[in-house]
Amino acid sequence: MIKNMGSADKVIRSLVAVLIIILYFANAISGTTAIILLVLAAVFLLTSLVGVCPLYLPFGIRTNKRSGQN
Repeated sequence: MIKNMGSADKVIRSLVAVLIIILYFANAISGTTAIILLVLAAVFLLTSLVGVCPLYLPFGIRTNKRSGQN
């Protein structure tokens, strides 16, 4: 699959995911909100590691500079 995420996008997603996890363990978020945000954090971490955002594909969005990068 062709990667469509740049390094800045990956870093921002990772930082947001880590922040959500810290807020959860600090008991700043709880209940349904915590569950939704933790799922979002997991998606952010997964897409950061893989380098592909499925929501970018239908819209043709690419945040990486090299086109056609695998």
